[in-house]
Amino acid sequence: MTSPRSLELPAGAQLVYIAEGGANIIYRIVSPAISPRSSKPSPPLSGSSDHPTVPAEFKGKLLRLRKDTLAGVSYQEIARNFDKAIRPLFKPEELVDQELIYLPQGLIQRCNEQLRTAEFTGKRPNQRRGLFLSVTEPFGLLVTDMTSFGNPGTELAELKPKWLLQSPSAPTGARKCRTCALRDMKNHDARRMGVMEVRSFCPLDLVSDKFEHVLRAAKLVKGYKDHARLARVLYRNSTLLKVQTHQKIMKEVGFYGPSPHSRDKSLAMTLRDCTMYIKMPRNERGRVEIRLGDLDLKTAYGGKAQYWQDIEHRLINEGWYMGAKSNTQPCDCALQSPRGQPPPSM
Repeated sequence: MTSPRSLELPAGAQLVYIAEGGANIIYRIVSPAISPRSSKPSPPLSGSSDHPTVPAEFKGKLLRLRKDTLAGVSYQEIARNFDKAIRPLFKPEELVDQELIYLPQGLIQRCNEQLRTAEFTGKRPNQRRGLFLSVTEPFGLLVTDMTSFGNPGTELAELKPKWLLQSPSAPTGARKCRTCALRDMKNHDARRMGVMEVRSFCPLDLVSDKFEHVLRAAKLVKGYKDHARLARVLYRNSTLLKVQTHQKIMKEVGFYGPSPHSRDKSLAMTLRDCTMYIKMPRNERGRVEIRLGDLDLKTAYGGKAQYWQDIEHRLINEGWYMGAKSNTQPCDCALQSPRGQPPPSM
């Protein structure tokens, strides 16, 4: 495990905002820009850069910073859990790596000032406004860069494998897998609220031994247009099958198994909500890089354990597993397609 103070971000490094989620913000680390009229570097934080140069020691890395959320877990604990629970399950090249890095004094405050400015100018996403970085978190996390920055000949695909096996508490004869049943239920709720419904792939198709089923799933992966190539990459992919194997071993989910607050249940749920990042050179002979991310251990606190239980109750009691209710968006669940026959064309 990385020693907490073995890495330290230089005080003069610039940060370029890349993206943010509910609990973290991702930045690129670039060298300080020198003004042509001055020998002094520009301010240490920038929202954009025309010609950013990544310092050699941070090439291939991004910086992840933690937001000040109520259920926030310290980066030291996140790194410790990653080292103990996640690393042993996969090869290093299969993971979006992460290591602690100590942050220079005042950096977070300057980042938050930038975020407030971005809100004022309308550049920050509406759904992310009002929540800023934690000023009590002394560390950031260096993570593997799975973007195409500096490599324009690369294309990216991103997907969530989710539940690659049916929930053990699903009723006998279920016509929908856990993911498809949950999507139907959420689409039903969205339609009642006048919100756009979502269509996506069935995770069971991702691990099918029939290429045409994998292709059916690939056609529903958003943001990547070469469906046939993506399907060839995913078909019987060793990392994807490894996720399925670990889900099979850690199968005591749903209403069964250990307490929702246990480490085993947290790991089982984490493996059902990770993200697969796929970096593909446009030249099909080039090396394809596949890594798994979003592998912070899920916490059952803050009402999450009850949420998991409530979801499973609804899926069973309201008939979503049985496909009892119709939706305007068609469902392509593998459990509704005759196995051994080509899936319906799209």
